[in-house]
Amino acid sequence: MIRPPTAAQRRVIDGADPVTGRLRGTEAQLAALVKRGLAFRHPRPPHDHFLTPAGHRIRESVPEAPARTEPETGVFAARVGGEEEPPVSGPARRREVHSAWQGLLELRRMTNPDGAVDRPCGWERTHLVPAAALALEAAGHPPAGPDEDGYRVRATPQPEAVAVYAPDARTLAACAATLERAGWQAGEYTEPRTRARYLLASPRRV
Repeated sequence: MIRPPTAAQRRVIDGADPVTGRLRGTEAQLAALVKRGLAFRHPRPPHDHFLTPAGHRIRESVPEAPARTEPETGVFAARVGGEEEPPVSGPARRREVHSAWQGLLELRRMTNPDGAVDRPCGWERTHLVPAAALALEAAGHPPAGPDEDGYRVRATPQPEAVAVYAPDARTLAACAATLERAGWQAGEYTEPRTRARYLLASPRRV
């Protein structure tokens, strides 16, 4: 169970940027938050500090009352659609997705030979389904849930390709546009047996 932050640490957390979670404080304050898992130091200059998901939840809690937080798994997973027990949607989830997408762009910058951020990196090519799902979720597309329609990303037998399903043609086209902006190639196909339309998407190389 996370021990409540001190009054000084709480002021630093409350002063974080509401969208990015960027923090301002003394080196000692920021280091203490990092040690407690409430913040992290960005690896690239200027090495700013940002709230972790746990830090964001502390920020949203009422200071005078015990913080009621979601279970801390420590692992972010993009919504592929169709999960039986999906994560709770809301501002906290949107911030987690935003942070994950920014982290992926940084990974592209650091690992692509030319530093390009408009083209998928090696990690995405070996994690096709979560990579495509993150691009869709970060762009605001709703994933399919137990009681709602939305996109579904699935693995395929083809190398470096995923299938994306959507409830209607308009949504499918919007998903294709999002993936193309994120550096993927996407084309529409029809399943021979069911006649269902779907996207076949693969990471662009050049």
